[in-house]
Amino acid sequence: CFPSCFLPCVLPSLCGHCKKLAPEFDRAATRLKGNVRLAKVDCTTHSETCGRFGVSGYPTLKIFRYGRDSAPYDGPRTAEGIYQYMKKQTGPDSVLLRTKEDLQAFVNNYDASIVGVFSGADGSRLAEFLNAAGLLREQFRFAHSTDLQLAEDHGIHSECVLLFRPPRLSNTFEDSLVVFKDYLTIGSLRRFIRDHIYGLCPHMTLENRDRLRVRDLLTAYYDLDYHHNVRGSNYWRNRVMKVASKYGGRGLTYSVANKKDFLSELEDDFGLGTSDGGELPFVTIRTRLGHKYTMREEFTRDGQSLERFLDDYFAGRLKRYVKSEPVPERNTADVKMVVAESFDDVVNDPDKDVLIQFYSPSCPHCKKLEPVYRELAHTVTPLFFNFTSAAVTLPPSHYFYCMCDPK
Repeated sequence: CFPSCFLPCVLPSLCGHCKKLAPEFDRAATRLKGNVRLAKVDCTTHSETCGRFGVSGYPTLKIFRYGRDSAPYDGPRTAEGIYQYMKKQTGPDSVLLRTKEDLQAFVNNYDASIVGVFSGADGSRLAEFLNAAGLLREQFRFAHSTDLQLAEDHGIHSECVLLFRPPRLSNTFEDSLVVFKDYLTIGSLRRFIRDHIYGLCPHMTLENRDRLRVRDLLTAYYDLDYHHNVRGSNYWRNRVMKVASKYGGRGLTYSVANKKDFLSELEDDFGLGTSDGGELPFVTIRTRLGHKYTMREEFTRDGQSLERFLDDYFAGRLKRYVKSEPVPERNTADVKMVVAESFDDVVNDPDKDVLIQFYSPSCPHCKKLEPVYRELAHTVTPLFFNFTSAAVTLPPSHYFYCMCDPK
């Protein structure tokens, strides 16, 4: 594809987001050298060029193919994410496999593989498969063959689509190969991939976390490294899967992740420090509504502690983790103080009428409103409350915005 596939980054030199992206973009460029050309355009000095391609926000990334603006780049913004995303942009939408050796080499990959097996090159099912590959190539790897004999070692003797999960994630709790034999459309193939590609316990990364978190998700974090230590990485994963297999069909999905990739998130969202857990995994649950739970008991090798954690979760006995300031011991003023931990009990009380101000202590507009708010609270009936957004987590069902002029 080089130099037909080209990813320019459009950015002004003073943009903070651009400065954050720049080192990641440079590292990705080094890894992609010879396959995909990455370049930068500074809009402060080349405004005419930026305007010609409709650039209005920064940083903007666009994919060019054969000298033409092909599509916006909407992939990850880490070096690894850019590298993996752009690697999938090179070459054909689906690789043609001619021999069994080609098939084996293709599926022996770090990522999952989707392989269509067809009886000839002119069928409508192959055409539909190739259309789907063109739309989904940014997320998944596709290959196809027009020789049914290529898949006979897998018990396949008719046209179908094979989903090979990554060999590094092979385990005794589920099949490594899933077969799709239903009526083939872009939509049906997309649903099949979505429902089966991750399996019982996928490896969550910075690149796929958003796709996994559309459901309630339990994650075990530990020193996971599938590039250098597959066996060690699967040691704890197998113990999670053994327990997970006992709780199937209850609406909770499971994953494992490298805790080093999520340190800041774990500290901010779950209150877990870098030393928590030691060499043992620590486990969290994040629901699609944003509720968060942490397993406080040490992860035991027999899985019993994880089972107790799940029993408490499904029984509704777990207390949600909420990042909060302490609940005030005295709260007798006309304007009461609310913190995240007391929010539901106070503000969502069905027997009270409440007017609540969400504010930041450093906001000049909030400071200007404060005496007016206090005077009003002293003269009218509804309860008045203050809620500071510093160092707290808002309940996930509430969304508030503070619009301040930074000047």
